[in-house]
Amino acid sequence: MAFWIEALVALFLLIGSLFALIGAIGLYRLPDFFMRLHGPTKASTLGVGGMVIASLIYFSFRGEGVSLHELLIALFLFITAPVSAHMLAKAALQQKLRISEQTRGKPWEQ
Repeated sequence: MAFWIEALVALFLLIGSLFALIGAIGLYRLPDFFMRLHGPTKASTLGVGGMVIASLIYFSFRGEGVSLHELLIALFLFITAPVSAHMLAKAALQQKLRISEQTRGKPWEQ
């Protein structure tokens, strides 16, 4: 395999790992549910997406052709993550979860 393909795969793996790490740190450090919701839905989705792209490039240039599995994983991930985050946020709004002082927008206090 050519050096530039390996470098591209390594780059996408590093970028994906960095996003996943940022998402995990955000999930751990942010003070309330609504802020914590952004860590896994935004950064981790991009992290897994970067890793899937790296896998797609690696197995495509290995001689087996473009793999449909990676494309389906990416499609499923990018469709379900925002939908599940929206459903979690709606449920939290309905339950009127406790929020931090730093959170802006309090729709149940109108």
